[in-house]
Amino acid sequence: MTVAARTALPEGWTTRRPTLDDIPEILALVHASDIAAIGEPDFTADEVRERLTDANTDMSVDSWLALDEAGAIVGWTFPSNMTGGDRDFLEVFVHPERGRPAMRPLLALVMNRMTERAALLGHQRYEVRAGAIPAEQHYIDALTEAGFVFHRQHARMRMPLDGVSPTPPEPPAGAIVRPVRGDDEDDMRALHAVIEEAFRDTDHFAVDYPTWREQIANEPSVSYDEWFVAEVDGRVVGSLQSSDSGIDDNEGWVKRLAVLGAYRKRGLGEALLRRAFAVYAAKGRSHAGLGVDLANPTEAVRLYLAVGLTPLYRANIYRTYVTAGVRSPA
Repeated sequence: MTVAARTALPEGWTTRRPTLDDIPEILALVHASDIAAIGEPDFTADEVRERLTDANTDMSVDSWLALDEAGAIVGWTFPSNMTGGDRDFLEVFVHPERGRPAMRPLLALVMNRMTERAALLGHQRYEVRAGAIPAEQHYIDALTEAGFVFHRQHARMRMPLDGVSPTPPEPPAGAIVRPVRGDDEDDMRALHAVIEEAFRDTDHFAVDYPTWREQIANEPSVSYDEWFVAEVDGRVVGSLQSSDSGIDDNEGWVKRLAVLGAYRKRGLGEALLRRAFAVYAAKGRSHAGLGVDLANPTEAVRLYLAVGLTPLYRANIYRTYVTAGVRSPA
């Protein structure tokens, strides 16, 4: 079968660009996909909106919906590269019962767009990543056919907050754990600097301070009372950045936890986590969650397991490379 035949939609099916009015139907599609893959929904309406409006993503040129012969949305694809760097991440969601024929056509569309995005963002060689639950063999097969290879594995972790005291334990001797001062530019710069330095030797994509602040400004809401720093001798050496993305699911979400290398193994990471868990619990959140790169050289997953987080599911990360302006064969 030719590439064109494999990436053709069934007769009567069409594609079009999404709009914000499509969010409820897109969310229903993603929830159906999540339930089939991991047993429960793992996406919110705010997250759909964010993916449609992220920095460096224009839904009118970067994203597609697939519609069946009745006009129902059965597939959605989009890229994500908020930093403008030389790495993009694509997603392809299809309805598990009705949307499978749209998978390869959508993947082909977004991969062709990747070569254009590389040129627009000024990168000759452009890395493209995608994630798949190990049980999603149909998607893994499509990615493999498109040239993707396995790169690493991430885990989505969660813990219940029932029984967690709203009063956190004391931090280690000599350390202070406090909320970040969101209106204090110096404090925010210190938090950002810890993130960038702590993750320098990991798979983290570095982001300069102005871009990081722009990303925060683009979020629908920010709860700075759920962001914390750890200080030793007056220096910020650890940080925890939360996200409001889990609010719809009554979940406190740890977006980033970072401790400078020279200050690790002193209990600061645990102190930051337990402070966040206490605040989440005080707000009535039912559980806390985060994502972790299982190949992270800091072995962060060991800390997460120790404080009570357990894997909800694992996701394989695949990658390939495209060249700016060179389109895939149609």
